Amino acid sequence: MAQRKSEWTIELIPAEITELEKAAESLISSEQNIGTLAASSFPLPILGPKLLAIRKELIHGRGFSLLKGLPVKKYTEREAGTIFYGLGCHLGSPRSQNAMGHMLGHVRDLGKKSSDPTTRIYQTNERQTFHTDSSDAVGLLCLKTAKSGGKSLLVSASAIFNELRKHRPDLLKLLLEPIATDRRGEVPEGMLPYLLIPVFSFYKEFLTVFYQRQYIDSAQRFEEAPRLTPLHVEALDMFDKLANDPKLYLSMDLEPGDMQFVYNHALLHDRTGFEDWDDPAKKRHLLRLWLSIPGDRPLPEVFASRFGTVEIGNRGGIIVRGTTLTLPWTV
Repeated sequence: MAQRKSEWTIELIPAEITELEKAAESLISSEQNIGTLAASSFPLPILGPKLLAIRKELIHGRGFSLLKGLPVKKYTEREAGTIFYGLGCHLGSPRSQNAMGHMLGHVRDLGKKSSDPTTRIYQTNERQTFHTDSSDAVGLLCLKTAKSGGKSLLVSASAIFNELRKHRPDLLKLLLEPIATDRRGEVPEGMLPYLLIPVFSFYKEFLTVFYQRQYIDSAQRFEEAPRLTPLHVEALDMFDKLANDPKLYLSMDLEPGDMQFVYNHALLHDRTGFEDWDDPAKKRHLLRLWLSIPGDRPLPEVFASRFGTVEIGNRGGIIVRGTTLTLPWTV
C-alpha cells in the first residue's frame, strides 16, 4: 500500500472544492440544523460520484481512502465542520461519538490520561494503540498538526487473523470467544458497564474485528467481568505484536485539509503519541465522524450491545440516558 499511494489517494479539484463551499455556505446562512442533514440537502453533483466510489471501496475494497486538498486554513471551524459533515453524509449516516451526543468529534489533547478509566484515548496526546471504533466507518479531517508525532497507522484485521491462524491457532480460538471491553463509563440504560464481544467474529462469510486493548485491560476492574487468563493475555499480546509489525501496518502523515476514511470492521487504526505546540492556536486538531454505511455487511447480534442495533445503515454510536444529539463547533 505504501508503494501504491495513488490507488487510495484522491486530490480534490477546484470545481469540487467550490461546490463543497457553496453547499456549506447555504446551510450556514440559513442556520439549518445540520444534525438532521441528508445527502440530498448537501448537493455534490461533481464530487458525489467519487464519494459513492469511496463508500464501495470502504466496504468491498481495501477499506480506506484519503481525500486531499481541502483549503481548511481559510475556513472557520464551523465552515470546515459543515463541509466535512455534509461530505460525510454522502458516505453514510453520522452517529453519536460519546455520551454527550457529539455527532461531530474534536480529536485533540485535553490534558487527560488514559489511566483514568473514564477517559477516552483520543482526549490525550498518548499513543492510542490499534483499535476499532463503534461505527461502520470513521472519518477524520485534519485541521492542524502537532509539533511532532501523531502519525496515522492502519493494519488489516485479516492479516493479523491469518498470521495467528498460521502460527498460534490455539490462541486464535480464544479471540473468537467473547471478551470483556470497558465502556469507560458510557453505559446505556440496562446494560453492563462492559461489553462482551469477541475480538474476531466470523458471521455470514465475513470476518469482523472489534478491539481496544486498553479497554479490555481496564474491564478487569469489574469483579463480575470474565477474567483474562494467562492464555488470553498471551493471545492479546500476540495480536498487538502482529498489529505493530512494520511489515503489516501502513503509516501516513495527515496534513491540514486531508480527509481519511477507514472501515472499522476490516481495519484497525492507531495514532502515535505526539508533542504539541505551546501556542493554543497551533495545537493539533482533527474533526471526526462516525458513520453507518448503507449496503454494509451483516453483523452478529452481539454487536447490538454496542451499536444499539445491527440494522444496516442505522447502527453504531453511543447513546445513554440523557444523551442529546449535538454538533459542537469547538471544544
